[in-house]
Amino acid sequence: MKRVSNKLLLAAAISALLAGCDSGGINIEPQTVDNSVDNSVTNPGTVEENPCAELASGVQGTPEGANCRYGADFVSYANPLMEDLYLPALPNGGAHIFDDILFVGASYGSAADLAAAGIAKGGDGPALEIQAGATIAFKDKESFVVVNRGSQLFARGTETAPITFTSETDVLGTVGPEDVSQWGGMVINGFGVTNKCVYTGTVAGGDLALAGECSLPAEGSDSDQESNYGGDNNADNSGVMTYVRVKHTGAEVVEGNELNGVTFAGVGSGTVVNNLEAYATYDDGIEMFGGAVNIENYVALYVRDDSIDIDEGWQGSITNALVIQSETDGNHCIEADGIGSYDDMVDGSKTDRRAEIVAQGINSRPVIDGLTCIVSAASSQVTHDPGAGWRLREGIYPTITNSLIVASFAADENGADGSNYCLRVQSDETLAALVNGSEASLAANVFACEDQVKGDLPGSVTPAEWAAATGNEFIAIAGKVDPTANANSEFVLLGGVPAFYTEAAAAQMGVTVSPQQRAFLGALSVNGSDWTNGWTYGLHEGSRAQPLWFE
Repeated sequence: MKRVSNKLLLAAAISALLAGCDSGGINIEPQTVDNSVDNSVTNPGTVEENPCAELASGVQGTPEGANCRYGADFVSYANPLMEDLYLPALPNGGAHIFDDILFVGASYGSAADLAAAGIAKGGDGPALEIQAGATIAFKDKESFVVVNRGSQLFARGTETAPITFTSETDVLGTVGPEDVSQWGGMVINGFGVTNKCVYTGTVAGGDLALAGECSLPAEGSDSDQESNYGGDNNADNSGVMTYVRVKHTGAEVVEGNELNGVTFAGVGSGTVVNNLEAYATYDDGIEMFGGAVNIENYVALYVRDDSIDIDEGWQGSITNALVIQSETDGNHCIEADGIGSYDDMVDGSKTDRRAEIVAQGINSRPVIDGLTCIVSAASSQVTHDPGAGWRLREGIYPTITNSLIVASFAADENGADGSNYCLRVQSDETLAALVNGSEASLAANVFACEDQVKGDLPGSVTPAEWAAATGNEFIAIAGKVDPTANANSEFVLLGGVPAFYTEAAAAQMGVTVSPQQRAFLGALSVNGSDWTNGWTYGLHEGSRAQPLWFE
């Protein structure tokens, strides 16, 4: 496990050692103090040590009350972090505020440049480590985080001391509960497989190998601030993110290129991501471009575009995920594509490699288990498109089980017009794979939307026929149908306080689906342990600015 430190940690360790020693047993030589550098902060009547992080060059953050500020001279795109850095939790709830891009490691755009720099895998580049309980904030939407290939992020929060990435406006208390685009977001780049690059061999054969270059521009890149991802190592390790909250993010860099809550670009399965929250995000909550990172315990709250976005051959898993859209804004719970640049191939502007990609096994093949989606019924005046459930397209082979979509807490604004659908399978390859059942499957899922489906289902059957054949279920909804026992005796699925927990099977009404190989449907159970409690923001009293809209 890689451990990084800085001058502050060394000083603290020496002080602790000296304080605990018996002076009779150790001879302590007089220490020479270098007074040439003044790192103190002078206030009326006091002199305090500067608590801000410092680089080996001597550049250090500037204290501002309880906070520390870091300018472009500390780190930026043009001045990347090229050494290990440790950011401690500041006393009195202070935040580390960055004015520019926190660019960890250099970005190399070719195999030759990577080789020359000795960067071949996660751990070869500098690492950023953040102490549990720390807050990292950013000045505006021009500032964000990029962890480059070879570099690693170690953000190990705890249930009682989560790590927060947020905006300066949040630190100052001037942000609204659902405000977005207050800063950019997070981009993590790895050496994982992306089907926008070309490979030989197959996944099943164990001989998949990169053919040529694979250095693609990541989200948030433009001509002046490019970072790159991609390779042939789906086991790459970009570090650890546990008990991490990412708030008030999102920005459109150029048309079609938006910063998300967290972008995982070619991030491998060696990376640990547990207990992650995307809160109030302009674009997607999390988006995966290839790679195989696995995520356990994910919360997406007030995400205005897709809470889970998949593309370019992602082959990881999501286990336990709670998605709650805003009452008036939010697009898909899942938007999932199997093949990058799919439309270009259809149009003939690029070589049509769709069949080859599927045969190689490098189309997206996500495994999602235990997902609860509470979807907005809003259809107009939204940031992107109307609230909806799952959109599966472009050659994806998904396996989604024990999950549910509920869009019945409010009536569809436009009635059953297809805008607030639960399920849309928008791909001939996906339809065929779901019929075959050997490489893709939707099973033990409950769909409660006024608009049940959009487009065809596998086998071109009716929703009822398909559900009966596959172990799924559609609940007939007309207008607002509260899915809790508080208001309904015919359809009861959710309960608890707030009501996003799945009721015990004996208390459910109008639901016949039983979970497969687990105790309950969805992310949380009224009788189970609450993995969201203590560290998330926006769900529970005491750690939110407003109640949830359906309470």
